[in-house]
Amino acid sequence: MNILERLDARLNFSDEEKMILDSVKALCESQIAPKAAEYDRSGTFPWENIEAINALGLNAMFVPDTYGGAQLSYLCYLACVREISKACASTGIIWATNFHAIKPLIEYGNEEQKQRFLPRIADGAIASLAITEPSAGSDATGMRTTFTPNGDEIVVNGGKVFITNGDVADQYLLFGKWSEISDSKRAISALVLEKGTPGLSVLSTEHKMGTRASSTAALSFDNCRVPRANLIGNPGDGLQILFGSLNRSRPSVAAHALGIARAAFEDATAYINERKQSGRRILEFQGIQFMLADLASELALCESWLWRVGEMVDAGERDFGVEASILKLRATDAAMRITTDAVQLLGGYGYCNDYRVERLMRDAKITQIWEGTNQIHRQLIGRSFLAK
Repeated sequence: MNILERLDARLNFSDEEKMILDSVKALCESQIAPKAAEYDRSGTFPWENIEAINALGLNAMFVPDTYGGAQLSYLCYLACVREISKACASTGIIWATNFHAIKPLIEYGNEEQKQRFLPRIADGAIASLAITEPSAGSDATGMRTTFTPNGDEIVVNGGKVFITNGDVADQYLLFGKWSEISDSKRAISALVLEKGTPGLSVLSTEHKMGTRASSTAALSFDNCRVPRANLIGNPGDGLQILFGSLNRSRPSVAAHALGIARAAFEDATAYINERKQSGRRILEFQGIQFMLADLASELALCESWLWRVGEMVDAGERDFGVEASILKLRATDAAMRITTDAVQLLGGYGYCNDYRVERLMRDAKITQIWEGTNQIHRQLIGRSFLAK
């Protein structure tokens, strides 16, 4: 058992969680991983994978029992994200986005909203988190989508870009600015927008370098009328909801990145244990051993921090924003470095799509960009040391 396997073996899961993880691993091995290359090639949405995930009831793990779910630990959720992403990065981010978009409703929604929306997610509905706009990326306060109160309704106008699940979602957690609040930060609010709302349209989907089977859409809102009852919290609560959402989704992005990194590391290790040059296995060369040691050390440290942050969330800690930023930064940088070096270790074969390390390298890049670019996370971490 190597160091990475020992890390996994030490995780403290309940018997039910161990059964779920075993089922996820079996599904990944039998169905999701074998189809990943074809989904990447075609760029088509992996409906068969999502249906198989729903057959296991995985959406239920982040919905409380009261609302039709079977809630498990955040640690178990992170482990599932890593396993699914290891098999197919596109499928991993599609499923993880359900959590990103529904957790704020669980945290900040009222009882009526939870009763109305959460059972759908537990049954397998697809959710989407809609924040980014052409003028509002890392700085969400620049968003221009407006929420205008009109009696018992809210009229939504504007647009979003780079929205994961945007063209397939059954419901959206949408952020915009309350028209009657002038301050750009205080105006940010959040509501649930449902599929089929008149005025909601998908303008386009992106053709991407990686995670090609995960749809990324541009959305338009043209006088969308949403019930006032769909507003999460009060007008102006959106920034608090947004930060709470990102602090929990960033460890998920790290788990996604580490699934990609683990796949690349295992593929490269298997290859250099078999491939020979000058009569010796590649892994017998000292320079290659040093290279592999650096990759293994980085992966082990990042995975250790992933489980540490997961335990903080399960313990109910609220102040873990810097820890989440450190995790997201280091894990995603590691994923890019490990996948790049895996391509190098496979030589010319690594550059060809007959081997999945070529795909994994492309999939890894986005993890350094979304949920706050790594430059932004370095700034957040550094700023935390400023004297008060």
